[in-house]
Amino acid sequence: MNMHGINNLLVIGTGNLSERTVGYFTKWGDGANDFNPIAKLTKKEVYIVAKHLQVPDSIINKKPSADLWNGQTDEAELGIKYEQIDEFILTGTSGDTEIDNKIRDKIKKNMHKTNSIPIFEG
Repeated sequence: MNMHGINNLLVIGTGNLSERTVGYFTKWGDGANDFNPIAKLTKKEVYIVAKHLQVPDSIINKKPSADLWNGQTDEAELGIKYEQIDEFILTGTSGDTEIDNKIRDKIKKNMHKTNSIPIFEG
């Protein structure tokens, strides 16, 4: 792995598969990193790993939030629970047609965040 920058440091990503699936990240913000050890874990799996690593309960039990404003939570902003997103990822359905449609819509609208950058081949 190549080291970057003046101090030969790398940026570690913290986004998970659930957030990435629905595009709940900033393209050149928290989505920009050198490597991401939890990128293929669903939100539920992140919690399982956190418990195994003995992350304090105060962190594990905190509602997921980008802290964009006071009282903001990811699930309220998305209009979807992470549990539903995880189920959709694992089985192809959240169990709720309306939620499935919301997830598919978010996937479609946010494809630009996960697709490769187009390169002119002229």
